[in-house]
Amino acid sequence: MNTKERADIGVFGGTGFYSLLENPHEVTVETPYGAPSDKLAIGEVAGKRVAFLPRHGKNHQYPPHVINFRANLWAMQELGVTRIIGPTACGSLKTDVKPGDMVVADQVVDRTTGRKDTFYDGPITTHVSFSDPYCPQLRPIAISALRSGGITTHETGTIVVIQGPRFSTRSESKWFQQAGWEVINMTQYPECYLARELQICYVNISLITDYDVGLPGHEPVSHEHVMKIFASNNERVKAAILKIIESIPAERTCGCGSALAGAR
Repeated sequence: MNTKERADIGVFGGTGFYSLLENPHEVTVETPYGAPSDKLAIGEVAGKRVAFLPRHGKNHQYPPHVINFRANLWAMQELGVTRIIGPTACGSLKTDVKPGDMVVADQVVDRTTGRKDTFYDGPITTHVSFSDPYCPQLRPIAISALRSGGITTHETGTIVVIQGPRFSTRSESKWFQQAGWEVINMTQYPECYLARELQICYVNISLITDYDVGLPGHEPVSHEHVMKIFASNNERVKAAILKIIESIPAERTCGCGSALAGAR
């Protein structure tokens, strides 16, 4: 890649987010873990250099269980990114978390299998603390940005990440509900954790597109319904991300940048 290319803030999302960037151009970033989901678009937002990558590829060709998460995160680091915003389409596990609402998650539960979820396969054993998965500096900024746009926003929430590409059975969904979790998704893990291993701040915005299959009184989720809700809220999510980027200060006051201290 062209080593002169730099960005401070990264965004993962769908192809509709290209319009976020002013004067964007694409770069190819090679990584030790293979190719990222696509070329990265780099441009400006509110005077800040921002890199954008569609996590599923431009043509949505990579389903959740085959995304090369390590390559995606490594590519962001290669550009110099220190903050990442990760919007996701999610299902709700609680009736008071409604389609069209947004959740700024504070916890994650991993129920995936077989995903490459660390950069540290040895020979140096590395145990990174992940007790609080999401950046404590970025979360309040995201909450404020969403609420300023009139969006019903839940300040906390646990995302349970399932393997996909299938949706849950009714019994699985009931199990997740009984655990008290709010949101279900297929891509947050290991994306958010790999950011921590690279000492990059990460914040999630969960756009609720549906009630999960096992929620009493609600129809089972369908891909068509998910895409319809996501499309109708796309502009609101983009406006919120613009506001978040504008509001991110230059100085990092969190501990994300020192995640490796004491990890070895």
